[in-house]
Amino acid sequence: MKNAIDVLEIDLNYICNNLDYEFEQLSGKKLLIAGGAGFLGYYLVQAILHWNINRGDTSKINIVVYDNFMRGIPYWLESLNNNPFLKIVKHDVINPLPEDIEDFQFIIHAATIASPIYYRKHPIETMDANINGLRHFLDYCIKKRDEKKPVEGFLFFSTSEIYGDPTPENIPTLETYRGNVSCTGPRACYDESKRYGETLCVNFAQQFNLPIRIARPFNNYGPGLKISDRRALPDFARNILNNEDIILFSDGSPTRTFCYVADAIIGYYKVLINGKDGESYNIGMDKPEISILELANKTIEISRNLFDYKGQLIMKTSDDKEYLTDNPNRRCPIISKAKRDLDFNPIIDLTDGIERSLLWYQGNSSGEDL
Repeated sequence: MKNAIDVLEIDLNYICNNLDYEFEQLSGKKLLIAGGAGFLGYYLVQAILHWNINRGDTSKINIVVYDNFMRGIPYWLESLNNNPFLKIVKHDVINPLPEDIEDFQFIIHAATIASPIYYRKHPIETMDANINGLRHFLDYCIKKRDEKKPVEGFLFFSTSEIYGDPTPENIPTLETYRGNVSCTGPRACYDESKRYGETLCVNFAQQFNLPIRIARPFNNYGPGLKISDRRALPDFARNILNNEDIILFSDGSPTRTFCYVADAIIGYYKVLINGKDGESYNIGMDKPEISILELANKTIEISRNLFDYKGQLIMKTSDDKEYLTDNPNRRCPIISKAKRDLDFNPIIDLTDGIERSLLWYQGNSSGEDL
């Protein structure tokens, strides 16, 4: 049976094999990943370093990670600290960029709090990272353009939550849908700051002719997502590995499509390199759309085979009165634009993805809450 190390190797090989052209465009360049210690940073960083190792004498890609490390430096990143092509910098993007900031040819802004449980606890910081942090980087792009050292590609991580709870006729959802979002609800700090962030990106791209692209992730899951994140699959994994019952704090009826992180990372690098300036791309899976209840039962079934799991599924009501407020009933993307413009074709199915995730969690079962 595979273990966490096997899953990591399989995923990194898969990512690199599907990004050979894109990584060649980054070869010999310097990439800044803001928020690189987070969930998506796990494979955004390690895929590049894996590609470097396997490219022989080819010019390597240099990465600099910015993060405020509010939850500490994760062990996987700390273990890479001696890699000659990786530099780790403690910096909160809410603050002005360091005076000694280097020249970057590519920038990924993924610095934010993305888990609903946590961004509701830190709404101001969430908004500041998505708006003020973004503005710092956009101003940097203008400065580099004026210095004749232009940034060649900039990726802003938006979210599928900018669509809010789409009306039935807008599911599956195209990038052109304008959204159905509360500007004052408990999720608004995240949703609305991402929406405004997109507005900033579009206008800077148009007014200053900057290579700014936007990704809208749809329910990514898998390695790198801490077991304490409080989203569905990490919660299920924590219960399973402790051989506890899985508790669902809803009736499980909301539906989602789920995209395994290795496929998603391929999509994000394709947006960075191949995306059109000032445009947004849905990155996710377009099928199957399943309920959270179905997801829980599927995870239990896989866990019984993997770990001889004995627990059951239990329904309860959350003590948090706003736990489900503004939670979309359905979330499913149309990804035809990413397929057409970027050659994005996610193929890892939900069963395989859940199995890989659970095996990874088995080897990465520690994680502290904020």
